[in-house]
Order: sequence, then C-alpha cells, then structure tokens
Amino acid sequence: MTITGISIKQRIAVVLLFCLTTVVYGQSISIYTIGDSTMANKPNPDQNPERGWVQMLAGFFNDQVTIVNKAVNGRSTRSFIDEGRWKEVYEALKPGDYVFIQFGHNDQKFKSPDRYTNPHTAYRYNLIKFVEQSRSKGAIPVLFSSIVRRNFNQHNTLIDTHGAYPLETRLVAQQYNVDFIDLQYLTELLEMSYGLEESKVLHLHYDAGEIPYYPKGKHDNTHLSEIGATEVCKLVVKELIEIQHPLSVYLAQ
Repeated sequence: MTITGISIKQRIAVVLLFCLTTVVYGQSISIYTIGDSTMANKPNPDQNPERGWVQMLAGFFNDQVTIVNKAVNGRSTRSFIDEGRWKEVYEALKPGDYVFIQFGHNDQKFKSPDRYTNPHTAYRYNLIKFVEQSRSKGAIPVLFSSIVRRNFNQHNTLIDTHGAYPLETRLVAQQYNVDFIDLQYLTELLEMSYGLEESKVLHLHYDAGEIPYYPKGKHDNTHLSEIGATEVCKLVVKELIEIQHPLSVYLAQ
C-alpha cells in the first residue's frame, strides 16, 4: 500500500531518519584536543600576545560544541602518555565526542629522551593508541599534521623542519581510516602567501621595548600570534567544510 506514491514503510523510515537527525544535531558534543604548545591555551591573554590555535577555535563553532583543550606546552606523544594526560582524556570521553590529535614538534627533540620518539616506531604507535582508544569509547579521532615553522632560507624558500613525522601521521590516517587535516601543507601555503617579512605577524616578532610582555624582545618562528592562531583556525574550518565532515554542521553561521 502506498500513500501519495510513498509506501508506509518508506514514510516510517523518513520520519525515523528525521527524528534521529534532530536528536543528533540537537545534541551537545565535546571536542577534546591533545597536542603541544602550538595548540595549547596561553596564560594572561590580556597581556600575552601568544595564542595556541585551539585557543581561538570555539569562536568558529556554535554553542552546541564545547572545546576541551588538553594540549600542553612542550609535550610529545610520549610525554603526553607518560604523564597520564592521555589517560585523563580517555576516561572523560563519551560516545559522539571528537578527539583532535596533533603532535610532532616535540617528538623530534632527540636531546630529550623523555619526549623523543622515532617517527616510524614509537610516534606511529602512539598515534595508533590515541586512535584505537578513542574509538573504543565511541569517540571520533581526527589527525592533524604539525603546523609549519616559519623557516625561510637565504633564498626566501620555506624549508621543512618536521622530517618524517607528518608523513607518519598521514600513513596512520590512511591505514586506520581516520579523518586527516594536513596542517603542515596548509600552513606552508599560508606562510608563503604572506611572504618572508609579512609572515612575521603570524608569529611572535617584537623588538626590545615594543610590548611590555616581552621587554627584551622576542623573535619566535614556531609559536603563533592571535592573527596566526586565527588564520590556522580558518584553515581547519575550511577543510571541515570541504571534506563535508560531520562537525561542519556545528560551525557558527
């Protein structure tokens, strides 16, 4: 039997789908973020010009999304696990949550045995641990390659500093079917679009006496200014939209 060309079963299916969609989209979710100083919240934002890019992320989502930023300065995949920081996140996860994962800057610190990881072994398997344990709680992992350092050579060519770490992140994403946002590539394009001198505004470049927070000045090509952190967030949001990620429905209009 059909009603206006649609069977009763089909009508029931449509109603159920509508109800399910309403429940899902009406439900608050949390995005947990784990990583290093390029993501982490910075103290004294009224005086401190430095920002982690996740620090700006909440402004790009609607009020159904809560950003739980667990990234910490100086951490690698090894130290994040060894210090119990991953355990804290893992225990808090609930079905439907997301986990944004971005490491690499400190995993390459070969002079710090408590942080260094071989990209092809320990780093890779730590990423797999984050992915598999997130999924075991019903949470959805998203992998990110590290943001690029502003490292122009004498020929004004932007030079990579991360070696094999971004590649291993990509390979884990492919093997384990994890959504992947290649921030290394996207921020390379960003830095180059600004150019050698103008790209300084994305980072922390201040002469002595220029701002009170850095009375002796600062020239930092790794960490982000508010402008830089906002630009990185825009890249993430654009990628979520382009890949039609489920999180894109929660973006602020």
